Amino acid sequence: MTKWFGLLAGVVLSALFFVTPAASLAQVQPTGGRVIPEYHLGAGDKVRIITYGEESLSGEFFVSGSGKIAVPLVGELPATGLTAREFASSVEGALRDGDFLKEPKVSIEVLNYRPFYILGEVEKPGTYPYTSDLNVMNAVATAGGFTYRANQKKVFIKRQDSDKEEEFAIDPTTKVAPGDTIRIAERLF
Repeated sequence: MTKWFGLLAGVVLSALFFVTPAASLAQVQPTGGRVIPEYHLGAGDKVRIITYGEESLSGEFFVSGSGKIAVPLVGELPATGLTAREFASSVEGALRDGDFLKEPKVSIEVLNYRPFYILGEVEKPGTYPYTSDLNVMNAVATAGGFTYRANQKKVFIKRQDSDKEEEFAIDPTTKVAPGDTIRIAERLF
């Protein structure tokens, strides 16, 4: 019996001391968090278009409800669903193809993002302006904090371009994107 016990203890100890690095890393990875893809323009965004050397073609513009931006000389260009970099390339192409400029250099800066929405068990549910690097804890604070019935461990977030809510942990790694709808559920007890 002691022989088997010694053999079993040796197997257990070797398993404890010879853990692969990948296995030990997997245990310390954060479980919360949310990956936010690169920002895509949408209705209601305010952007600054800067055309190098052409002040008359530069300015601040809104993405219309139809998802387009009216650019001087070029007219309306589709913007919804494009990143700022993709839209800048679109403006450069339109200026080049229309024989307005030979080699246009355009940059786009997002000035005002779409708002985020928060509802459920917060003191002041509603629509709030998005600020860069916003997380769920900041969003709840913006809405006046949790009610006494709030589930303070999980949150449900629906992306603007999605049909379903996803569940996340409430912690500083859970990011909010412009246009998100955040729902704080009621706790059971």
